[in-house]
Amino acid sequence: MKVPERVPQHIAIILDGNGRWAKSKGMPRHYGHVKGCQNLERICDIVKDIGVKYLTVYAFSTENWKRSKEEVDGLMDIFRSYLKKCMKSAKKNNMRIRVIGDPSAFPEDLQKSIAELEEYSSRFDSIYFNIALNYGSRDEIARAVRRMGVDVKNGVLDPTQITENTISDYLDTAGIPDPDLMIRTSGEQRLSNFLMWQLAYTEFYFTDVPWPDFHKKELIQAIEKYNARDRRYGAVKEE
Repeated sequence: MKVPERVPQHIAIILDGNGRWAKSKGMPRHYGHVKGCQNLERICDIVKDIGVKYLTVYAFSTENWKRSKEEVDGLMDIFRSYLKKCMKSAKKNNMRIRVIGDPSAFPEDLQKSIAELEEYSSRFDSIYFNIALNYGSRDEIARAVRRMGVDVKNGVLDPTQITENTISDYLDTAGIPDPDLMIRTSGEQRLSNFLMWQLAYTEFYFTDVPWPDFHKKELIQAIEKYNARDRRYGAVKEE
């Protein structure tokens, strides 16, 4: 499928539907998460090849802890394996990787792997890959406000000088441009506490395709829909 001449600088994706996809095939939810991680590796290669500069994915939310212990433990094991593979992907794609969210809730070995991956990939700059782990937008904003409060108290920040840019600088995504296009797979049409500040002017694309089946064809279709929008008014361009 032909790649559009114009691609968004920053694409954000809510990776939804792994469990339902697995169930439809008579397999356990864990199988769907494994296949979802494999697909994410492929999509990272594709977005780099077509010229996307930033990719941010919603991998584990602050609400996901409410899932069964068996599923959460399984996800932690998948993250351990995936973060190791990311070392190779980072080198292959000259890709800098950053984790947004609050990793302090994860086991120590996972926190160490995250820190090592971020340090290792910090020298790369062809594409910037951001993984939201233990992330929730409300939690992110609350943590940012607490840090701002401390800086105000210590005289580092003048509260009368706080602007939208100041707030952005205290968020997990500081230094990352806001997404141009947000994609959610598997049919749901809500943000689910994902990048609520950053998505203020982003174009949304929802598809019924579950994440493990979301391949290059579906990505190109999403970009084509994005290109058909009138960015001044958020509407489809008139002929």
